[in-house]
Amino acid sequence: MENKRSQVQNLERVQALEAWLKTTNTKLTQVNGQRKYGGPPDAWDGPTPGERCEVFISHIPRDTYEDLLIPLFSTVGSLWEFRLMMNFSGQNRGFAYAKYGTPALATEAILKLNGYMLEPKCYLCVRRSTEKRHLCIGNLPAATKQEDLMQVLQQLVEGVERVSLKTGPGIQGVSAVVAFSSHHTASMAKKDLVAEFKKQFSLEISIKWEPGENPSPNQTCSQQAPKILLQPCFLPCSQAVSHPSALPQLLPAAPPVPQGFCRAVGEPVSPLHPHACNPLSSSQQHMLCAASPVMLLRKVCEANRFGQPFYELHYSLARPDGFVKFTYKVLIPGISTTFRGKVMVLPGPSIRVMLEEAQRAAAQQLLQKLFGNQQAV
Repeated sequence: MENKRSQVQNLERVQALEAWLKTTNTKLTQVNGQRKYGGPPDAWDGPTPGERCEVFISHIPRDTYEDLLIPLFSTVGSLWEFRLMMNFSGQNRGFAYAKYGTPALATEAILKLNGYMLEPKCYLCVRRSTEKRHLCIGNLPAATKQEDLMQVLQQLVEGVERVSLKTGPGIQGVSAVVAFSSHHTASMAKKDLVAEFKKQFSLEISIKWEPGENPSPNQTCSQQAPKILLQPCFLPCSQAVSHPSALPQLLPAAPPVPQGFCRAVGEPVSPLHPHACNPLSSSQQHMLCAASPVMLLRKVCEANRFGQPFYELHYSLARPDGFVKFTYKVLIPGISTTFRGKVMVLPGPSIRVMLEEAQRAAAQQLLQKLFGNQQAV
């Protein structure tokens, strides 16, 4: 497992983080998909921050960590808390939250650091965090009383401040709007209450942010932090990407990948049918893992007189685990079947790099499907 994680992470960045933590004696806590500093830090001697003291940071490269981010945002003023969202691969999820002691410092951070170029062609987006504190709980029994619900909620979760009930047209049963003391307590309640109500009372409730209070890391940012859009592209395999388009967001640089590790993973979205081809020799089978899959597929097609493969790649989405998904269609003139599938690749420094990575992954899938049964296990 550790070796697999190291293949996804940028080991130099991880080592730099560990060295910084040791040198500065900084403590980070991993909890609920995020890594937290402070809240408050040991040296904090001021009051607990109120509203409008937190900023939301997006467009963070996936292999950038607290050793760069905390010092950067501390140039504005002392941080009460810094939270970096993480995924299971060990990469960050591209966004974080920084909380200062006053709204004025948060405003200064936005003015100073929004559009900050953290690395070439990578601009941070910094804006005011909307610390949502209200949840809407639906499908409650018709006989629900406000004071009883308040008592139950206070026993199940922390931070409940007040409850108000809603009934009327379009509302099934009884709904309640619950105010919490902080966004954190509201988020924890949103995560836990459905299971608790089912366990304690056999009730299937619904829970969501009160309308207008749904925090999203994908909101648009100012023009200082540009974003990129991608259009579908059509590539013959023998050509480099000559017309790189743009992605819906600025994608961060990918970490270096050790030799022997294929960055792309994926699965076919429709069944592929093997065709009668000249079998691969043992040396060709070795090339399937060692050489460029695009080059190998082209050579195999030439040897069987199928003609040159053509690739049609479409950007699909950026996944929460850090991978970017592409769908593909590969046309081989001498084969009647159109090969379709999907692949996931790590973000790269440019769209050109990611398209080439997705092309390699698609070629590798085709080779494995066409000749997988002939390869040694």
